[in-house]
Amino acid sequence: MKTLFILNDPPYGTERCYNALRLAHTLLKKDPEAEVSVFLMADAAIAARKGQKTPDGYYDMERIPKRVLAKGAVLLCGTCMDARAMTDDDVMDGARHSTMDELGDATFAADKVLVF
Repeated sequence: MKTLFILNDPPYGTERCYNALRLAHTLLKKDPEAEVSVFLMADAAIAARKGQKTPDGYYDMERIPKRVLAKGAVLLCGTCMDARAMTDDDVMDGARHSTMDELGDATFAADKVLVF
């Protein structure tokens, strides 16, 4: 099954981004044949910024997309990256700059689309 996650919320301040990535990782663990893509839009793009430093005891958003990247894809909206002054050099290894056209293609190809 192909599942597409579209995330919009910031990585910190709410737990929607955190919970969506946890669910994406869980789907990949439960079904080795699963295909999972995560598209980060708006403030969610910051979740894939490398070098995050979080206080002790607080979840580290950089760690969770890395788990998804082991078997799935993490794509970032290029326009959203530009609006947040993010470049490809700011993004964790494996995650990549993407487009609305690619999101459209992924949406058509997906069996399920979950929006957070």
